[in-house]
Amino acid sequence: MKQITIISGKGGTGKTVITASFATLAKNKVMADCDVDAADLHLLLHPEIKEVYEFKGEKRAVIDEKKCNGCGKCIEVCRFNAIEESTPIRINPLSCEGCGVCRYVCPLNAIEMKDNIAGKWYVSETRYGPMVHAQLNAAEENSGKLVTVVRQKAKLIAEEKNINLIIIDGPPGIGCPVISAITGVDAVLVVTEPTISGIHDMERVIGVSRHFGIKTFCCINKYNINLENTQKIEEWCKENGVSILGKIPFDMRVNQALVKELPVIEYTTNGASIEIEKIWKGLVQNL
Repeated sequence: MKQITIISGKGGTGKTVITASFATLAKNKVMADCDVDAADLHLLLHPEIKEVYEFKGEKRAVIDEKKCNGCGKCIEVCRFNAIEESTPIRINPLSCEGCGVCRYVCPLNAIEMKDNIAGKWYVSETRYGPMVHAQLNAAEENSGKLVTVVRQKAKLIAEEKNINLIIIDGPPGIGCPVISAITGVDAVLVVTEPTISGIHDMERVIGVSRHFGIKTFCCINKYNINLENTQKIEEWCKENGVSILGKIPFDMRVNQALVKELPVIEYTTNGASIEIEKIWKGLVQNL
């Protein structure tokens, strides 16, 4: 079984557009949307949800008003200003970080740490194959645990159905969710764009991927909006031994495909679609 993760150093580079097209081109695969903070692969693949599960995040402090005598010791030690000085004393669940110090200092054991439902994750069917995806609730923090849950279920489905490929739409950046999305995969494709921030963040995320010894490739989206920066990306990748699998031109048909809620590879066979298909073939060959 092979696993491929598509990531980017910053948001908005076209990572999900490319992932959706790969889902169209690959024959026997499971899709996993691990960009759980801002999941949007479902907008293009239109999954039919079969199973729904709750995701429990970090525990939150809850006060038992019947036990609490209002001494205020919990207020004194809370560094996140999550405990309101009121009668009765209340804890703001949006501000609570789940550190548990308030529970430790409470002389009456009036505070409990309870599970917090931070979001949901889904097992779905699409016309492209099985898909596992998730959605965090508003203001919830993603430490990478939910990404791991999505990946584990995708792998389990692949094993049960004898599927030999998992395509992972990873999150942007270099934080814990990214590390959870790339750990143990066979290849990473970094999608970048020829902007100053695109170049900077590409360098950082490639550094993370190579730190874990993962075979890393790159593609440049909208390469012709700034040919000078595209050349800088090519030179940097050459100096650092990173293969560029392709350069996708700016193409208004991509926008039109998004309006139609279709993978661009289905909407048109010209322009950007040609290059995306070349990138896919190069990725498969390198695996």
